Amino acid sequence: MRTIAPLVRFDLAFSLFCLGHRFNAEVARISRWISKTGDGHLYVVIALLVWMFDSTFGALFLATGLMAFAIELPIYWIAKNSFKRRRPQELSDLLQAYITPSDRYSLPSGHTAAAFVMATLIGHFYPDFYLFAYIWATLIGAARILLGVHFLTDVVIGAVLGFSAAQLALSYLPSLM
Repeated sequence: MRTIAPLVRFDLAFSLFCLGHRFNAEVARISRWISKTGDGHLYVVIALLVWMFDSTFGALFLATGLMAFAIELPIYWIAKNSFKRRRPQELSDLLQAYITPSDRYSLPSGHTAAAFVMATLIGHFYPDFYLFAYIWATLIGAARILLGVHFLTDVVIGAVLGFSAAQLALSYLPSLM
């Protein structure tokens, strides 16, 4: 534990910086809306719309997305329940959570992981939307920090997990075609 102590201190200081200002309530309102776009419902809608309206890549996008989430979700679950990292508000009385998280532990950020799965797939199949998709995924991760439910490293590790799961699924594309 001693070797990661500086990282834990950095995470705590960063969260205090992000949440310790007078605009908390206003930022939380915007962050809550952004975070809700990462709850999962929008991913299903995007996948179904692409599948229905894109005869060239729709089925492949859907199949690759299902494979990417089949990779990401078990790793996320195992990591979350192995690390058992407490959420920011549990580590400092100075930190407030603006939403109630869906589970107990914070590492990795599942919202961020899922957002980066989708951003990576969108960027691969629809390069014109690459920048928009990654900005959106990054905003979801930032919103989770600004809502007080994740540390910066939770979000970074979630982004790496989501990106990696999508890349692994995309590496199987030739066998799906």
